[in-house]
Amino acid sequence: MNDRELFELYKEQIYYFCYYLMQNQADAEDVCQEVFVKALLADRSKVQDLKSWILRIASNECSNVLRRRKTGLMKEIRTFLLSRPHSFNPVEESLYHQETKTELHKLYNKLPDKIRMVVVLRYVNELTVPEISRVINIPEGTAKSRLNRGLKLLKKMVISQVKEMSSSESVF
Repeated sequence: MNDRELFELYKEQIYYFCYYLMQNQADAEDVCQEVFVKALLADRSKVQDLKSWILRIASNECSNVLRRRKTGLMKEIRTFLLSRPHSFNPVEESLYHQETKTELHKLYNKLPDKIRMVVVLRYVNELTVPEISRVINIPEGTAKSRLNRGLKLLKKMVISQVKEMSSSESVF
């Protein structure tokens, strides 16, 4: 596979992966650019699974930036809205889909970095647990436990948000 094909095949996946982890468009673009520079300069002749390989490069780059960022202030993130009225209007459905995507992104951003990386790889990039363990170089058991912990944290956040929303509603 030539450089152009590699870039065209994985540019969106790598960008979205970086975007979910970096929580910022400009940072995601910068990291994504670094990922492809490294990938294009590397010897790919012995790489068997290009997707896992390039996602691992992205994972390492994001981890490096996030590790440096930890000394700064943490961003305040809003939470996911759980309930919605059911609609068959395509325009409303499209809007809801976009809102849901935004709220999920905000929820992912609240997760600790290591857990967020596993959750994003599983549910955004649709990797299996063995693929995740190869991408971020951790044992499968660790990937499973981080995924489980991430799901529990997301559930807690959603329940908390629902309780907060229901207690703030006025009764007529």
